[in-house]
Amino acid sequence: MAIFKGSGVAIVTPFKPDGEVNYEEFAKQIDFQINNGTDAIIVCGTTGESACLSHEEHLAVIDFCVKHVNHRVPVVAGTGSNCTDTAVYLSVEAEKIGADGLLIVTPYYNKATQRGLIDHYKIVAGAVKLPIILYSVKSRTGTNIEPKTAAELINSVPNIVGIKEASGDIGQVARIMALTDGKADLYSGNDDQVIPLLSLGGIGVISVVANVAPSYMHNLVMNYLNGSPDEARKMQLKVLDLVDSLFCEVNPIPVKHAMNIMGMNAGPMRRPLSPMEPENLERLKRSMRDFGLIQ
Repeated sequence: MAIFKGSGVAIVTPFKPDGEVNYEEFAKQIDFQINNGTDAIIVCGTTGESACLSHEEHLAVIDFCVKHVNHRVPVVAGTGSNCTDTAVYLSVEAEKIGADGLLIVTPYYNKATQRGLIDHYKIVAGAVKLPIILYSVKSRTGTNIEPKTAAELINSVPNIVGIKEASGDIGQVARIMALTDGKADLYSGNDDQVIPLLSLGGIGVISVVANVAPSYMHNLVMNYLNGSPDEARKMQLKVLDLVDSLFCEVNPIPVKHAMNIMGMNAGPMRRPLSPMEPENLERLKRSMRDFGLIQ
């Protein structure tokens, strides 16, 4: 059984002006997501600035999220690392905390071989019982999960159940689904490619846009899955300009600005991420107005 179907938000980690995690605002954001139809909370992923959290903060954020969600929707914890031992540690601790599943990105910077990736994921999976979603995003990590590698892991490791595919390569996604006989739990990792991946057998999206438009992304996916593909296609096309604006600088810089503009108090980013360039900020505001997020 899939961890979730629909739209899972890659939720931001809100910070106070002094850089500390703002748990009061985090609780509000979690409630906003659940009250507006989000199907799962993905915590401490890329959008949550996990790379700039200490191990203690990382686990504290997961713990707070699990407790505040309180079984209303599944919580998927990002526990990937460029070090296999660290990924094992974070994954084991997230399981103890009570997460419903794990999202594990490819080791970054190290540029592991495909055999190295297989060994890495098998070691992590062997340390826990939770279902695991692989996360392939070469543009950020420098390492791609090739279709044969993904298929070997999904077909042979019982608790590796699927993949968040953010390669942007539709042909690669198709090959993964073919090599797994369509059994992989496939999630789009790109908000502008949700419908193409659903058409190949996907069951949802792990979405940045959902931070500001949760009901929209939920409805986009569910319209497709529930037999209204034309409406879903129209929604996909309508959101493209907003998606482009939310990724005109590296994620999560624009989405945090968007949330702040909407009064959601996501706070600043941690360095080395910096405030948006003025022209990009104006572009973001225009897209938000056109989409109806702000006046």
